[in-house]
Amino acid sequence: MPAPYPDALRARLSEVLRHDLDTPLADSEFDTIARDIFSFQFEHNHAYAAYCRRRGVVPEQLQHWTAIPPVPTAAFREVALVAGTPDQGMLRFKTSGTTHGREKRGVHYIPDPHLYEEALLPMFAGYLLPDAARPAMISLIPHSAQALDSSLSRMVSYAAEQVSADAFWFMDADRGLQELELEATLRELIADDSPILIVGTSFAFVHWLDSLSTRGLRFRLPERSRIMDTGGFKGKSRSVPEAELRAACQTFLAVAEPYCINEYGMTELCSQFYDTTLRDRVLDRPASPVRLKRPAPWVRTRVVDPETLTPVTPGEVGILQHIDLANLYSVLAVQTEDFGRAHGDAFETLGRAPGAVPRGCSVAVDLLLQAVKDTR
Repeated sequence: MPAPYPDALRARLSEVLRHDLDTPLADSEFDTIARDIFSFQFEHNHAYAAYCRRRGVVPEQLQHWTAIPPVPTAAFREVALVAGTPDQGMLRFKTSGTTHGREKRGVHYIPDPHLYEEALLPMFAGYLLPDAARPAMISLIPHSAQALDSSLSRMVSYAAEQVSADAFWFMDADRGLQELELEATLRELIADDSPILIVGTSFAFVHWLDSLSTRGLRFRLPERSRIMDTGGFKGKSRSVPEAELRAACQTFLAVAEPYCINEYGMTELCSQFYDTTLRDRVLDRPASPVRLKRPAPWVRTRVVDPETLTPVTPGEVGILQHIDLANLYSVLAVQTEDFGRAHGDAFETLGRAPGAVPRGCSVAVDLLLQAVKDTR
């Protein structure tokens, strides 16, 4: 059963998730809520509490949110990181498992799906639809009814219900991408001359655009149409740089470059990140020379050293660490294996280095497993 959280804390969190996206949350407010959530997780998430004790961090002595011990994403494959006891009634998001095998898929338990939905919608609408457009949505991602354990499918399905004029699904979990049906629907929507939003994994776009090239087909989507691609190419037969993918979208779909948005999300987080290009354009902000992502007000992202997991000098490359207040029921501080660079209040993603897990992450996972073992 999930642990009962204080109603006041849940209400405060809902209020924060309605915070204006362009107004930073004061560090004092973020710190207060983060430490309250940490106390809740320390009390009810026993695996995490054992790990924190090993790290010498307990709520009574915590001075600031920056001292909250982050958990590497790899740990979600090893232990149940949830406040309470996992049960069949909980929503369970699972990682792809392409790196470590399907038997080693990480699990993020979501006892409160409404909280997940509250966190995802403002960023989806704010960065993909900052002009208040309500486009028809074409999805190259399976509907959540076909992929119950996919956080991405859940995100796209809920967003489609809330902010799209209509939604069409062309990625079948069993049969793959239904290209002919997709293209027939796309022609009908183009004839209506209203903006279209196409969402899909990066590899699904590559597969489809390669097919269009082979068949000599091109489409011209209506003005203000947009693309959202997400995910990498782990375990795939072909990898394409982001700039090349955006260029292909312009060539075969006639979607303007600022309207090609990359989403960066992960199973272990309840919040997501998006390229700022379209929002900056609508709000008449200067364009950045590199693609940036700006965290939600309820998220803090730090760039840390792969060995020590301590913050690097501003502007240096390191691995990304996210502190997500929406992760109420799991762990709010998550250490990734993704490389990046900070640019003021935003960050640039630089992919994941091939080869071994960064040493700092590996050591942290070993410490967590030993701490859990010692409590049994």
